[in-house]
Amino acid sequence: MSNRLVHATSPYLLQHADNPVEWWPWSAEAFEEARRRNVPVFLSVGYSACHWCHVMARESFEDEATAVYMNEHFVNVKVDREERPDVDAVYMEAVQAATGQGGWPMSVFMTPDGEPFYFGTYFPPASRHGMPSFRQVLEGVENAWSSRREEVGEVAGKITRDLAARQLDHGVGELPGEEELAQALLGLTREYDPVSGWLGGGDTKFPPSMVTEFLLRHHARTKSEGALEMAEGICDAMVRSSLYDQLGGGFHRYVLRQRASGPLVPHFEKMLYDNALLCRVYAHLWRATGSDLARRVALETADFMVRELRTEEGGFASALDADSDDGTGRHVEGAYYVWTPQQLSEVLGDDAELAAQHFGVTEEGTFEEGASVLQLPQWDGVSDAERIASVRERLLAARGARPAPGRDDKVVAAWNGLAIAALAEVGAFFERPDLVEAAIGAADLLVRLHLDDRARLARTSKDGQVGANAGVLEDYADVAEGFLALASVTGEGVWLEFAGFLLDHVLVQFTDAESGALYDTAADAEQLIRRPQDPTDNATPSGWSAAAGALLSYAAQTGAEPHRTAAERALGVVKALGPRAPRFIGWGLAAAEALLDGPREVAIVGAADDPGTKSLHRTALLGTAPGAVVAVGAPGSDELPLLADRPLLGGEPTAYVCRNFTCDAPTSDVQRLREVLGGVASA
Repeated sequence: MSNRLVHATSPYLLQHADNPVEWWPWSAEAFEEARRRNVPVFLSVGYSACHWCHVMARESFEDEATAVYMNEHFVNVKVDREERPDVDAVYMEAVQAATGQGGWPMSVFMTPDGEPFYFGTYFPPASRHGMPSFRQVLEGVENAWSSRREEVGEVAGKITRDLAARQLDHGVGELPGEEELAQALLGLTREYDPVSGWLGGGDTKFPPSMVTEFLLRHHARTKSEGALEMAEGICDAMVRSSLYDQLGGGFHRYVLRQRASGPLVPHFEKMLYDNALLCRVYAHLWRATGSDLARRVALETADFMVRELRTEEGGFASALDADSDDGTGRHVEGAYYVWTPQQLSEVLGDDAELAAQHFGVTEEGTFEEGASVLQLPQWDGVSDAERIASVRERLLAARGARPAPGRDDKVVAAWNGLAIAALAEVGAFFERPDLVEAAIGAADLLVRLHLDDRARLARTSKDGQVGANAGVLEDYADVAEGFLALASVTGEGVWLEFAGFLLDHVLVQFTDAESGALYDTAADAEQLIRRPQDPTDNATPSGWSAAAGALLSYAAQTGAEPHRTAAERALGVVKALGPRAPRFIGWGLAAAEALLDGPREVAIVGAADDPGTKSLHRTALLGTAPGAVVAVGAPGSDELPLLADRPLLGGEPTAYVCRNFTCDAPTSDVQRLREVLGGVASA
């Protein structure tokens, strides 16, 4: 028996390194082995924080009899979807086309040429609820392969051809305008429930981070009160629900209603990408409204990321698991986060009743086995803020003594880019230089470890060791976004230069020269059965929309016409999809808002230690003009292109606000700058 995962850098793969299943990593050698043995390939895709991935592993992959059968009849390939989003995307598209649904763990049976012919997600060890057992599936596939090989080949070939033939209508050449963005807002209004504050029907609620950013930008540009009310309602619903960790800060992955009219309860894993995106959203909500709640959530979420996800190397880990030891040796979902009235009494004594009322802890429980997930009641204000603060502090300390969820220490470039942008802005907004330093530390790691001398980006690293997998479009785009945010906050031109390296690579390797469409993998990347391409958002911004936004910002900072043109061509897809499916192209809509507003180019000229320079700089960063870029530096500095030929006004620090490099009259007046750029948060 040989399990080839022992040298992997992925924590998810390493979790399976001791399985009796003879796993292979995704590799040409695995498929060559399948050809040599003339057996099909079983592909299992998951990620380390996936609850049902752990369940299937315990039930099937750790079972000796099941492993013997798998090893005899298949070449078994294990993939971490976070390391290989391209493999995940291609085969998930096939799963969804064949079954009408998808999810993880993803289970795919394919020929030695990588052509899929049978699909599923989680399979139980024994048949139930009309679902076959995993052993039945294995035996059925093996029987079909042995006795109906020609039929299997025909099915696999047809599926592969159908996938390869899919073409996107990306609307190149037609920019989204006022009409499309207004239609997108109307579509979101129809899906918004003003009572609950959630978007969309159904019992499962994911945080709509990208859509909320669009709503805030649309309000900033048009003064639409409806857009702002929706953004405020969504943010209020998320933070009052169990989606938000009421003690430690940060957000779980999603919430769902387990029974009719029951409360929403979370899927407890905490992902870096969700927290980075939501940290930035709440900071932008505070910037627009001055909301104390938004300020608290932005800071608590930033502190959570630094405290619990920052690695020794300075990057940010991917996730915290949903499951942990409940204190009895059982690995249970949510054990770290839930409370019973008795547990509150043990920690809080006389304050237990107040805590139960404030956080919605009941005798019957809102989760499982009489336990409740903490959430906030639907009323404003706290009668005794000091007591509640003390309660939170004591409960957090008591929770810290529980066995903690496992952490996926893998550093994903794209998600670190999102975290860099969030921490840089939150640090600047709230005068927390430690958060800006954390952003710089993560950026330094990406440059030092993930970026090679040809400006090619590696997707992942772990414990200071870079992974073998090439970066995909979202890595280049989101890291560039993070570097651009750092350039605006720090005034250091090196971050703009690094962003340029990455975006030049996007133009050469990821962009179709004829149509302007974007692909998720580079032109010289490993060729799969289909080159993945998807402009719609998932839990994170699509690589397509993220690239469009970063290209637009870079062009505003530098005047680079090829990047502006590429951004405009890429945003054609928003004209086509925005009015029809606004929930699924929120980041593209947000980038389109920046395009319609310019975006503004703001240059702050003055000595770094001059209080006037600092005040103008912070005012510019707090402006709500959609996608505005900011450059700050001394007069005559060549650190950033926007500073060129910008003299002081009357010897005082001066702000220049431009659109497409056509500028308003310069000003040294902070209030005047605030009026031009918008925003209510005080500088």
